[in-house]
Amino acid sequence: MRLTSTRSDTAAKITRKLLDELLSESAAQTLAVRLWDGSYWPDDTPKPATIVLKHPGALRAMLWPGTEVGLGEAYLYDDFDIEGDIESLFVVADTLSQSLGDWTKKARAARDLLRLPSPKDGHRSGQRGPARLRGKRHSIERDRQAVTYHYDVSNEFYALWLDRRMVYSCAYFRTPDEDIDTAQERKLDYICRKLRLRPGQRLLDIGCGWGGLVIHAAQHYGVDATGITLSQPQAELANKRIAEAGLSDRCRVLVKDYREIDEPEAYDALVSVGMFEHVGESLLPTYFAQAHRLLKPGGVFLNHGIANRLTDPPPKGPTFSDTYVFPDGELVAISTTLRAAEESGFEVRDVESLREHYAMTLRHWVRRLEAHHDEALQFVDEPTYRVWRLFMSGSAHGFAVGRLNLYQTLLVKPDAAGRSGLPLTREDWYHPPEGLLPADSK
Repeated sequence: MRLTSTRSDTAAKITRKLLDELLSESAAQTLAVRLWDGSYWPDDTPKPATIVLKHPGALRAMLWPGTEVGLGEAYLYDDFDIEGDIESLFVVADTLSQSLGDWTKKARAARDLLRLPSPKDGHRSGQRGPARLRGKRHSIERDRQAVTYHYDVSNEFYALWLDRRMVYSCAYFRTPDEDIDTAQERKLDYICRKLRLRPGQRLLDIGCGWGGLVIHAAQHYGVDATGITLSQPQAELANKRIAEAGLSDRCRVLVKDYREIDEPEAYDALVSVGMFEHVGESLLPTYFAQAHRLLKPGGVFLNHGIANRLTDPPPKGPTFSDTYVFPDGELVAISTTLRAAEESGFEVRDVESLREHYAMTLRHWVRRLEAHHDEALQFVDEPTYRVWRLFMSGSAHGFAVGRLNLYQTLLVKPDAAGRSGLPLTREDWYHPPEGLLPADSK
């Protein structure tokens, strides 16, 4: 017993030394670390966030792999926990990353980490596990596996923290304190206004999720709306909601890949919201060419997707997102997207960044997820819950500091004479005429 206590005391001393060396004074203002013995670093003054180290080898489990995935797995499998404002820890993570960029400091830290106990084996297991996809990258079958891995977790799990329409994409806020249900309904309506939908038109939603947009467009704008998804559970719930709304005659959700739609020039409008990240840079020509083929001359396509910065270097090795969240997901710069769209024959008519809106959306989701922690465990296990808590908090930080962006791009397929059919101004997007107002707001 005395030996165990001595080892624990030695590990605590090494852990505090490492924290002193790796974290800045500013980090100490944001973060507290509670060790397995109940003591704190730098002190027990309340901080926005607290990292809870669960055992003497916790810091070694977190940092020794030297990868984003290794650090994430240490959290998933309870080498450490996070109390309080998890997003604030990503500011500290940026500081830590800079510290470990100093090779002298890194070498010294490595020696100390190896003096800590090795984490116990056999505890890194759960329902989810890392993604293991098979087949050619971005083939229809492999994309189906990727989508299934992310979305077929549990409809009930997602329903706990999304808005009542289960819209799993960036909301559109009028004020910072607006609730998520209102902001998501505003986003759906804003998209319909951008597309300038009219009764009787045909709309295709590529990657429609649980059907929130197609239901809104059919219900309030009188269009015939088709949504496609690769998730069977999503389609089943979406079609149930469509039937409950009495819209089955002009709204439906199909389990199909965008490459499987064979209706040339059949649609007046196309929309893709939050699916674009799954396409892959090498498939952008295929994606935009297919969209161009499906649209009637004069048709419009609104592409809503996350982008990275052109100036940022590509990640070294697998990311946490690719391993546990969105396998095969790829972010590209907006300039890459626009070039691919133009090369497919589209005319770019509008590009709008909603970066700040996505940071706010993600914060809503994280707060709601945390508030429903116990309920979430009825549908998923603790590591799965932690995947979403970690990923969404990190993404909120990415949007807040500008590493991530969200763009809505409006594209048009001009007719043979070059006519776009678009009005001279965007006034109707913000002050729509009576005919464009949703039915429930008249």
